[in-house]
Amino acid sequence: MTLEVHLDADDLARTLRADVRTGLTATPKTLPPKWFYDARGSELFEQITELPEYYPTRSERQILTDRAIEIARHTRARTLLELGSGYSTKTRLLLDALTLAGTLTTYVPMDVSPTALTAATARIGADYPGLRVHNIVGDLTRHLKHLPGGGDRLVAFLGGTIGNLLPAERATFLDDLRAVLEPGEHLLLGTDLVKSPSMVVPAYDDAAGVTADFNRNVLHVLNTSLGADFDPDGFAHVALWDPDHEWVEMRLRARWPMRVTIPGVDLVVDFEAGEEIRTEVSAKFRRDGIEHELAEAGFDLDHWWTDRDGLFGVSLARAR
Repeated sequence: MTLEVHLDADDLARTLRADVRTGLTATPKTLPPKWFYDARGSELFEQITELPEYYPTRSERQILTDRAIEIARHTRARTLLELGSGYSTKTRLLLDALTLAGTLTTYVPMDVSPTALTAATARIGADYPGLRVHNIVGDLTRHLKHLPGGGDRLVAFLGGTIGNLLPAERATFLDDLRAVLEPGEHLLLGTDLVKSPSMVVPAYDDAAGVTADFNRNVLHVLNTSLGADFDPDGFAHVALWDPDHEWVEMRLRARWPMRVTIPGVDLVVDFEAGEEIRTEVSAKFRRDGIEHELAEAGFDLDHWWTDRDGLFGVSLARAR
């Protein structure tokens, strides 16, 4: 097992400071969702994936359970690269299928959270003793060029995480990913599909309040990392459906006027009562839109699968 670090503590700190200064001085205020994921945030997200309202994980797992052997036979991948791997829960379905197919030699997970990465791969290393595990601590929007080569690679980007990127960011990401792949190599992409807001919104605003805690965790991160004095309880969790963009927005709404000092960026931020910070966009997709975005980046759609209820889509695309 090896560890390759392209996002060390100093780099993380610089990036956090830049994102906070840019986002909290903008109108409206924003923070990137990647800052949810300290150790506590990663644990909260794992709890979210098991909530009754959060259908994406169950739906995607159903697809992978049904199709993993087919994916393995089609790709014959020797290397599985996983972006935003987190705790790699669903990855085992692919690892099992590729191991059964007799092709897999290497697993390369990339994640911004070294805590989640090392915890997951320690278990995988123990359960797949013949597998070479090459951990990469990195940001998928900046460090794709560091993915190891070798041919016969399958890149898995699961969980609908691509929906956290705005359209221009998605186009750049897919272009960058295509640039590091060789013709014939594959991308396995998980995408949540457009459906009734009455089903989508509760997945981001559960009755138990776990998602609310996850959303507010970004404020704990700023308090811990930058010495800020946010009162997380002073912000209400909000999840809204945007029908024009077909995405969910998570926001934090100030319950009362407040002034927040952030010494780590030498910044004082005033909030009016009701003022919001947008912390996440989660876009929902349609098959024709996914196929178009993949084609624009140089991928051909080989296979398209949904779960039995048509809630979630997994596409297998091949680099041209």
